[in-house]
Amino acid sequence: MIKNLAEFYYHQLDNKPKKDAFTQKENGKWVSLSTQDFIDKANKFSSGLLAFGIEKGDRVAVISNNRIEWHLTDLALQQLGVVNVPLYPNITKEDYKFILNNCGAKMVFISDQEILGKILAIKDELSELKDIYTFNKIDGQKHYSELLDENVKSDVINKMRNDINETDLATLIYTSGTTGNPKGVMLSHQNLVSNVLGAEKRLPIEEDQRALSFLPLCHVFERMLDYLCIYKSVSIYYAESIEMIGENLKEVKPHIFGTVPRLLEKVYDKIVAKGNDLTGIKKGLFFWALKLGLKYDPIKSGGVFYNYKLKLANKIIFSKWREALGGNVMAVAVGGAALQPRLCSVFNAAQIPILEGYGLSETSPVIAVNSSLHEGMMVGTVGKPLENLEVKIAEDGEILVKGPSVMKGYYNQPELTKEVINEEGYLHTGDIGELVDGKYLKITDRKKEMFKTSGGKYIAPQVMENKFKESRFIEQVMVIGEGEKMPAAFIQPNFEFLKGWCKRKEIEYTSDEEIVRVERVVNRLQKEVTIKNESFSNFEQIKRFELIDHVWTIDSGELTPTLKLKRKNILKKNQELYQKI
Repeated sequence: MIKNLAEFYYHQLDNKPKKDAFTQKENGKWVSLSTQDFIDKANKFSSGLLAFGIEKGDRVAVISNNRIEWHLTDLALQQLGVVNVPLYPNITKEDYKFILNNCGAKMVFISDQEILGKILAIKDELSELKDIYTFNKIDGQKHYSELLDENVKSDVINKMRNDINETDLATLIYTSGTTGNPKGVMLSHQNLVSNVLGAEKRLPIEEDQRALSFLPLCHVFERMLDYLCIYKSVSIYYAESIEMIGENLKEVKPHIFGTVPRLLEKVYDKIVAKGNDLTGIKKGLFFWALKLGLKYDPIKSGGVFYNYKLKLANKIIFSKWREALGGNVMAVAVGGAALQPRLCSVFNAAQIPILEGYGLSETSPVIAVNSSLHEGMMVGTVGKPLENLEVKIAEDGEILVKGPSVMKGYYNQPELTKEVINEEGYLHTGDIGELVDGKYLKITDRKKEMFKTSGGKYIAPQVMENKFKESRFIEQVMVIGEGEKMPAAFIQPNFEFLKGWCKRKEIEYTSDEEIVRVERVVNRLQKEVTIKNESFSNFEQIKRFELIDHVWTIDSGELTPTLKLKRKNILKKNQELYQKI
């Protein structure tokens, strides 16, 4: 029985070792480490950490893109009982300063020059930090390979690994939060191990498969997926970058990967854009197939004639979609935000199994997830809760969770912990939901993001925003209007699509900033808003909107690293437009 995170790696070694356990691109070629070589290297790393003076319970930070060295460091730390503190490579140096001091990090492992610059700028203000090591070779800096000790202390390492208790702290996950300082979520070995084993049956993965990893490993969702792949002897390939995902999918031909809804939305938009560029019978067939796919329901049969047409659509149209993803995909795990139900329908119809799930850093993370099992999926829900968790809906609609994957608490914040975990051990998720048919969990909104108009009507922004983003003209939207007479919205157009539309309509496109002021463009967006408004009650409908003249990004502070809206930041930056509305 697996009792700590390090044992996942050894389980693979003992049961089904792989030649390509971990693989990444180096100098343009895919380079692999076998299970045995990986563990041998990790043991040298652990020995070097012990020689450096690292002890059980110490905190060590890892700030890096997804790569073999990330997991190498993780195993080297975990088998010594050291706490891994993974951080996003794209947060501010002020956040790094707060987190590294808050957790008392003794060492920091970083990937590249850009991150190094941020850490060196605050190094003198980090009270516990003893040293910095890099994964890339950088002149004048210590490379992690200098810690690889050839005199492996096998007996010591094995004893330390065996002495780890399930309840020992394994990692601190600092939430990307939209306000204030980040909170350190304390996850034990038991928290993560129980979640991996609880989610195992939901994903159709086997030992002869490959996974492509590109969501940040510092996010617990991707990390949990990687642990599951390691446990199941699935080979992990690391994508070069978000920009290279399309190429890497074709090269690796993965069977499984994790993603967030925003990336899936972009894939869908590109597919539809290509369909629009077709002509004649090809274009007609494309949109015929698309229409069929959007009607797909995995629970209710569409009937003999529908199924025949869908089979035909899969052969002549959807087969090309599958090829674009490598041709082998058996599961796409989707989490981090709400997925548009239409995307779940159309991709599953195209035999690309989209398995939407739901969870929090505080729950290690999966609470519920759809599966390919019989009656395992319901479109518009996040599936059934894991069997080892208790999920119930509070009187106000909030989702409460209890079980072995619920965090130990927030680091050094016992009062804050008491606010979210009640005396019965239930975690208050902050999300509003319901159990459809008593078994499928449906998320309706964030408790903190819901607001009232001055007329006392509740508005659930996420539901509305997802609907409006179905328009190809709209890339991002934020519903506003708390305490006002009616809801309104900030809309960031899909500038890429808009350029093509303007060209077809012979409208001059000088810049993003100018185009949002062009009357014909504003009127066209108004038409989209009017159409989408039909899905909502009169009091929910968007009565006014203003177009944003730039793309919302992580770096500009409008999106979190998992591409969710930073609502307070967006509101603060657009006060003038808010007042205008």
